[in-house]
Amino acid sequence: MLRAFVALNPAHVVAPVSRRTFGSFVEHMGRCVYTGIYEPSHPLADEDGFRTDVLALARELGVTMVRYPGGNFVSGYRWEDGVGPVEKRPRRRDLAWRSIETNEVGIDEFAKWAEKADVEIMYAVNLGTRGVQEALDVHEYINHPEGTELSERRRANGAEKPYGIKIWCLGNELDGPWQTGHKTPEEYGLLAASTARALRSAEPDLELVACGSSSSVMPTFGAWESTVLEHAYDVVDYVSCHAYYEEHDGDLGSFLASAVDMDHFVNSIVATADAVGARLKSKKKINLSFDEWNVWYLSRFQNAPLPKEWEVAPRVIEDQYNVADAVVVGNLLISLLRHSDRVTAACQAQLVNVIAPIMTEPGGPAWRQTIFHPFARTAALAKGDVLDLRVDTPTYETAKYGVADVVDAVATHDPSTGDVVIFAVNRDQEQPVEFTVDLSAFGAGLTVAEAWTLTDDDVRASNTRDAPERVTLRPTAEVPTGAVEVDGVAATLVLPRISWSVVRLTRAN
Repeated sequence: MLRAFVALNPAHVVAPVSRRTFGSFVEHMGRCVYTGIYEPSHPLADEDGFRTDVLALARELGVTMVRYPGGNFVSGYRWEDGVGPVEKRPRRRDLAWRSIETNEVGIDEFAKWAEKADVEIMYAVNLGTRGVQEALDVHEYINHPEGTELSERRRANGAEKPYGIKIWCLGNELDGPWQTGHKTPEEYGLLAASTARALRSAEPDLELVACGSSSSVMPTFGAWESTVLEHAYDVVDYVSCHAYYEEHDGDLGSFLASAVDMDHFVNSIVATADAVGARLKSKKKINLSFDEWNVWYLSRFQNAPLPKEWEVAPRVIEDQYNVADAVVVGNLLISLLRHSDRVTAACQAQLVNVIAPIMTEPGGPAWRQTIFHPFARTAALAKGDVLDLRVDTPTYETAKYGVADVVDAVATHDPSTGDVVIFAVNRDQEQPVEFTVDLSAFGAGLTVAEAWTLTDDDVRASNTRDAPERVTLRPTAEVPTGAVEVDGVAATLVLPRISWSVVRLTRAN
């Protein structure tokens, strides 16, 4: 059995846990909206056409914020198509995903859904085919109280009070040649800065997100952020990051170490942003919005072209996730938490059906994918402060990321309750790890309140409509080779091979 060690200290704080870390993403893409969150003909649909089974799962998932309405979709979207009487709304081509958009759901409907799900909206504006005026128009419709043409139109459409959306994305992935309205960094930086200044004239305390790189392998990675922030540094609050991971050619070892790349991504963009701030002699810090991340088998999508026919809500990138995918998702959440000093918003893409933790069938059931479980428990248990820690762990060599730690972990401490929560992954493909956690800095008296592990003898096992609970969290004590014990001022966790685990320790009364 391998061994690893870490010492925790409540004084070693990275930053408070940001609730926005547990965001998600709803794009008008595939079946995310139509037959995902919205299906008026479904037996479990509510009076507004929303699936109540999906709403219940979204609440269980612990989602706190949802980015809407895209995504690549937003770069060709006319927001006004989705307001007013539904029967008068135009049907449009969506060039991003080669489908027909009916516009049955727009901002008014989505705001109703968000209220029912108890989530904050992160709204994205179209800076692909549109610009400053359209951004001001949709802001006036959404956030202006009353007395103007567009605010009164919203009121006439049934929303008397403004929606009060505070965080706004200035376009989407405009560094990407695939994007409708793709721009050079100079072009986008100027447009983002102009749009930001205009929006701040309307509402000074908005939080604005400038487009960063679509991935760390983009040829303009780093240079894009530098140029954009040279123009927009003083008028934006965030720069976005997007990253997707998949297993290539059976290289499971590299895939399990995907968080190494996420750490690199974050550190690189923080360094780039801070360098721009230094050149501008600014004391302001730009935070990161990791507003698209997940496991996505992108190579499968690239090898399967978009639908030939123009359809409403075609089945697009409905990946079926397995145990290894769930372990990686849990590890990516560890990375996001570790960087809570600068990553203060994040969105797993997407919520339903499209590379999603929740799956549905039209007229049928909804169920949890494997990746649902680490997200839900992390969102539920990560509270208080993120602790700075360094794990003494064995390492292994990966083909893609070089040397990687076998054990990766993060911990949180809630001063209001005294709870300590440890999130850990074992990336080793063969052996369990005995993980010793020194708790002496917290004093005696901590006991195990709950301990959960996600693992399986078959790392390719997944959940399906017919077997929706094939893979789930199990109490760690019931998992073969899994164990957790607290002895005085130390906890010993036995992490099974290829596993994600969480332990919550609480003060005995």
